[in-house]
Amino acid sequence: MKLKTWPARSDGSRFLSLPLSKIKGPKFPTRTSTRQIRFYTTRPSDGQDFSALPYDVLTKIAASFSLQNLRAASLVCKSWSEALKPLREAMLLLHWGKRFKHGQGGVRPNLDKALDSFLKGAARGSALAMVDAGLIYWELGHKDKAVALYHKAAELGDPAGQCNLAISFLQAEPPNLKEAVTWLYKASIAGHVRSQYQLALCLHQGRGVNCSIKDAARWYLKAAEGGYVRAMYNVSLCYSSGEGLVRSNQLARKWMKRAADRGHTKAQFEHGLALFSEGDMMKAVVYLELASRAGERAAAHVKNVILQQLSATSRDRVMLLADNWQALPSSR
Repeated sequence: MKLKTWPARSDGSRFLSLPLSKIKGPKFPTRTSTRQIRFYTTRPSDGQDFSALPYDVLTKIAASFSLQNLRAASLVCKSWSEALKPLREAMLLLHWGKRFKHGQGGVRPNLDKALDSFLKGAARGSALAMVDAGLIYWELGHKDKAVALYHKAAELGDPAGQCNLAISFLQAEPPNLKEAVTWLYKASIAGHVRSQYQLALCLHQGRGVNCSIKDAARWYLKAAEGGYVRAMYNVSLCYSSGEGLVRSNQLARKWMKRAADRGHTKAQFEHGLALFSEGDMMKAVVYLELASRAGERAAAHVKNVILQQLSATSRDRVMLLADNWQALPSSR
């Protein structure tokens, strides 16, 4: 899915855009929330009876629960345990669907079986299964079916479903920008970092909302703090240029390095150049080599110039460091 990371020069920005075509695989958000919900198994002192909560209301509330939270909710009372039984079954189906999709747990990859498991989980009310079924439909080209499932999950309050639905609106012909921004905002305030990043792009580019660099930078920063790599890179640009954030070379370097250490190719190139300008040749070559391996042609030229200044031992050490390098965890 080709969405611009940063407005291109033709949009009046001094920054280069990072096309998403460089990112492998379908670019829909994965789940990033690890929130845990506490449930109290004793009746509250004010006399309210949780068992009287209608089943349909309870299942809608719990549609996006993780297995851990679902089990905790099932312990509140017998009524809740009975009401949430279909969702507990859905979680088992979701588990098997993921195993079939990725070929895990001793089973061979089988997209048909994965889709069947996800759809059965979705039929039992799981928003998580709806999103995963939608992802497969999207990969297979059945976008209408995918969007329908995303919409159901979004209405149930699932942030990933809301984000996927918003991206679907952004990619529609013609795009429904206002509807996309509405869903991105809902997912963003729930803490979904992919949505926060996409909302920042809309604010930066004035898509479906008035252009506001300051608000865009605020959402870039939230997404970056949540571990979203491309947001880290854009935060660095904001601090470097003073657009949306108070200019700070120190913070710009900090966020550029964080993005580079998590595999952002352009950040690796730019951080390598910064190290080179400071005379730290060894570290500079490592980052430039990583960027070069990922397809950044300009990085290869600078790297070769530096390598000529290093001894054979230093060159071998640099290549060994690059070979053993591993990206830090991120939410991409």
